[in-house]
Amino acid sequence: MASSSLLSAAAKRLDGRVAIITGGVGGIGSAIAKLFCQHGAKVLIADTRDDESQSMCKDLGHGNSFFVHCDVTSESDVQNAVNKAVSTHGRLDIMVNNAGIAGAKGLDILDCDGTDFVNVFRVNTLGAFLGTKHAARVMKPKQRGSIINTASVAGAMGGLPHAYTCSKHAIVGLTKNTALDLGRYGIRVNCVSPYILSTQMTRNYFGLAEDDKLDVYSNLKGVDLMPEDVAEAVLYLASDESKCVSGHNLVVDAGFSISNLALNMFNQ
Repeated sequence: MASSSLLSAAAKRLDGRVAIITGGVGGIGSAIAKLFCQHGAKVLIADTRDDESQSMCKDLGHGNSFFVHCDVTSESDVQNAVNKAVSTHGRLDIMVNNAGIAGAKGLDILDCDGTDFVNVFRVNTLGAFLGTKHAARVMKPKQRGSIINTASVAGAMGGLPHAYTCSKHAIVGLTKNTALDLGRYGIRVNCVSPYILSTQMTRNYFGLAEDDKLDVYSNLKGVDLMPEDVAEAVLYLASDESKCVSGHNLVVDAGFSISNLALNMFNQ
């Protein structure tokens, strides 16, 4: 990659490391994959969108990335993805459990469908659990590794659909519990919690066209949260710069979750 050559070997924070990114062709996933490759990592894109994943690997460079079809709700698929990383590169250093879905809209629990609720949990929470389990399986003998889950500000507060909110709360709990479990093996587990940002999934959810602006609150004047901002947070958690950080929920939300929007009238 041309952009990769701009970073010196000393500046490449993941040089020589092997990473799996589930949901790797989505807005956040692709931003993470690109940034990881720029910093010297070998990246396995684990996704169900085969054509898009193959195209992305071509853009990243086949020496930097490879693809495996992976439905994160299938334990055999997740196990196969981890095994593929190890058989190809001999190791797995970083696992990013990023695959997720929003589920149905609506805040009225009487309108919530049980099937949708379970499906959101299967993708968002079971997927993160299976990714953590099988990453730990190959990281434990090496006595090191970094596992990063994509949660959400919805994992720290209410106000979004029940299935999504509950699944993201569960991911924060999974992160803390597995960090306690795996710390004795030198494995760090953290999560990153973004606010709403412009991705294809978000645009589909809100019915926005490609060029429509996503107009959401930001406590930071002039700041629009982008997938690249979340990728930078994940890079930090994956790198040795966070070697003493485990069990942490890194919120990337431009101050949204500390805001009391009801008080905004006094600040006009």
